Amino acid sequence: MSTDSDLLAPLDLAFWNIESPEHPMHLAALGVFEATSPAAARHAADLLAARAAGVPGLRMRIRDIWQPLRLRQTSPFDLHGPLAFGGAAREAAPDFEPLDHVRLHAPAADFHAVAGAIMQRPLDRDRPPWEAHVVPGEAGTSFAVLFKFHHALADGLRALTLAAAVLDPMDMPAPRPRPAEPARGFLPDVRKVPGLVRDALSDVGQALDIGASAARATWGARSTAALVSQPTGTRRVAGAAVELDEIHRIRKSVGGTVNDVLIAVVAGALRRWLDERGDSSEGVSPRALIPVSRRRPRTAHPQGNRLSGYLMHLPVDDPDPLARLAAVRTAMDRNKDAGPTRGAGAVALLADHVPALGHRLTMPVVGQAARLLFDLLVTSVPLPSLGMTLGGCPLTEVYPLAPLARGQALAVAVSTFRGRVHYGLVADAEAVPDLGLLAESLTAEVAELTAACVS
Repeated sequence: MSTDSDLLAPLDLAFWNIESPEHPMHLAALGVFEATSPAAARHAADLLAARAAGVPGLRMRIRDIWQPLRLRQTSPFDLHGPLAFGGAAREAAPDFEPLDHVRLHAPAADFHAVAGAIMQRPLDRDRPPWEAHVVPGEAGTSFAVLFKFHHALADGLRALTLAAAVLDPMDMPAPRPRPAEPARGFLPDVRKVPGLVRDALSDVGQALDIGASAARATWGARSTAALVSQPTGTRRVAGAAVELDEIHRIRKSVGGTVNDVLIAVVAGALRRWLDERGDSSEGVSPRALIPVSRRRPRTAHPQGNRLSGYLMHLPVDDPDPLARLAAVRTAMDRNKDAGPTRGAGAVALLADHVPALGHRLTMPVVGQAARLLFDLLVTSVPLPSLGMTLGGCPLTEVYPLAPLARGQALAVAVSTFRGRVHYGLVADAEAVPDLGLLAESLTAEVAELTAACVS
């Protein structure tokens, strides 16, 4: 394996192997820019292609490797070493051509509709797994850029770093250097064996605890057929934007965190959507997986997904908006008290306990079982509050888009950018033909919560 290769972390490897043509594992962001000239979109596409050539992270492809097993010193039971049998690694693509990854589309009136068609197409696994799609607006006053990154190449924070690298330069805090990794051998240092065994036993206990919690999470689950999908491979995208001041006003009135309010808005919007489309919300409390990043934001060149999560029942069946928010707050407080490394939501951590070959053999099966653990994803993507531009055109809206798990009809991602909260919705197009109604329900729910707080 080349010295320029970077072995995929366990969770990255899981994302790489869990993918199927009907369930591509890429995340994305739809950015809307103000056009400063009629040629702004074409100029933006040219800039993206030119700048991508100079970003090392965008040159990285993922290659399967089949080499002898090697142990890592951190644990005698960890089978993910530099020469992991059945693993995969990032390496610089020798024939990288940016024009293969940046595409200029025809003008469109609805950026989200175009994004849906693009989101359903898997990335080319033989090339660096990312794309940038530039879509001019029909009116000529705006254009959109849809960035797609495979989850094995980047998590939300890494994707933000890579996307920012091809936007106009801006002042960013200097990243903290990563500590040097100790040299690794085929066998652990005998002086460290007692500690390694103790850590390994702790890891086993953690895995058993997570597994038991995941099993308990399926008891009494009350979802709805509207959130279940047969794999069609189709995608629909919608978005909603609300004022951050409104969210802060609600939070100050009832307590909790901004994230509590944002999750409660999703619960209320689902209730409104189900009732308006003719599916009853009575007795419905779907399980939402809330991802939690375990990475320090300023780490230099962050590589590898480091995610855990919280699992909670959304109080969709409760008719009182303030009671829904209180239920979300209580559930999130309980999750935070337990911590992100225990409980059913920490199931992503189990990837660390599976050997590389096991990922290759078992991940397709695990992907089919995702619906047994949770009904929808609700994730928050951090964005800098700084103004960003492309070719001098200011970025005005950012809608994060998450991948769909097998058997699930909806994924919700949220970002806060320059005084507004943007909800990005991705759905199976055949299962959820009325995704726009759910987007409208989000804004209506914020208005209802605001009214309830002042009444």
